[in-house]
Amino acid sequence: MEATAAKSAKEVVQAAWNKRPLIISGPCSAETEEQTVETVVRLAKTGKVDVVRAGIWKPRTRPGSFEGIGTKGLPWLQQAKKLTGLPVAIEVATAKQVEDALHFDVDVLWIGARTTVNPFSVQEVADALRGADVPVLIKNPINPDIELWTGAVERVAKAGISQIGLIHRGFSSYGNTEYRNAPMWHLAIEMKRRTPGLMMINDPSHISGRRDILLDVAQKAIDLDMDGLIIETHIDPDKAWSDAKQQITPERLAELLDSIKWRHETTTEKAFIDALDKLREQINHIDDELIQLLGQRMKIADQIGKYKKDNNITILQTNRWNAILEKAFAKGDKLNLSKEFITKYYDAVHMESINHQNKIMNS
Repeated sequence: MEATAAKSAKEVVQAAWNKRPLIISGPCSAETEEQTVETVVRLAKTGKVDVVRAGIWKPRTRPGSFEGIGTKGLPWLQQAKKLTGLPVAIEVATAKQVEDALHFDVDVLWIGARTTVNPFSVQEVADALRGADVPVLIKNPINPDIELWTGAVERVAKAGISQIGLIHRGFSSYGNTEYRNAPMWHLAIEMKRRTPGLMMINDPSHISGRRDILLDVAQKAIDLDMDGLIIETHIDPDKAWSDAKQQITPERLAELLDSIKWRHETTTEKAFIDALDKLREQINHIDDELIQLLGQRMKIADQIGKYKKDNNITILQTNRWNAILEKAFAKGDKLNLSKEFITKYYDAVHMESINHQNKIMNS
């Protein structure tokens, strides 16, 4: 009888893991048994949540903040799972936390951003997971370093974990004001390109840091073909013991999910495919021309480097570069190209030009 029940529970977890979009939700922190269980029950009533989450151990930036209820909160999750049948997920950061989570039959584990940033911590968690049959999600590191994210995936995979997913929760950036954590979508896209077989879900709660832009971030994630969302909910968000500003009620979560325009990566509609193929072919030709032109530009940069070397002139000419940028901004504005894009593009071209000239100057 117990074996049958265990198999059934495993099947429920597997079905949730395979679902697209995968929706994970629950309180930032498990505060009390009543708050935890009621949140999960209300989430279950929406019929829109596949896995429930709750913070048991909370790594905080400064001591003295609420750092989680600890292991005593794990039976609350067991009770919530028993009442609703929904699998539960928690964050783990140490070997002891992994041990406790597995002891209390937590269904899905995730490695948080503050852990992913430290290879020693990731390795400790990976070693503790060795031999376990549990899905593991890995959040991006707090700093924008895609190699750390990739390394964490590799360490967990080498521990024998076969079901690994990714969570994009944004990155810390100096002076960032619009978001709590800058999404840096290009890094998430690059990680998806590197790991095409892994699920990636988005965490709009930690990216936004506030309720009013949750939907905008979630919609952008779905438009970029993310496989799901993990969103924090609470029965009384304003009174939450941690991250109150970014949490919403379970009922508001249902409304938010209904507001999202769910899109697909592709379609079998022939007219659409034919039209898209033609447009993509045009882009391919333009991209080929751009590469050719950039190659020609660098040949000219090589010639400039030779003249500068012969005349003992520095590589960087600040006034010239500022003039180029100002001209590009004006032209880009007329062509509906953002100043941010122009800056990044010209910075990349400029650095490649400097590298070419540097080789000439020091040859």
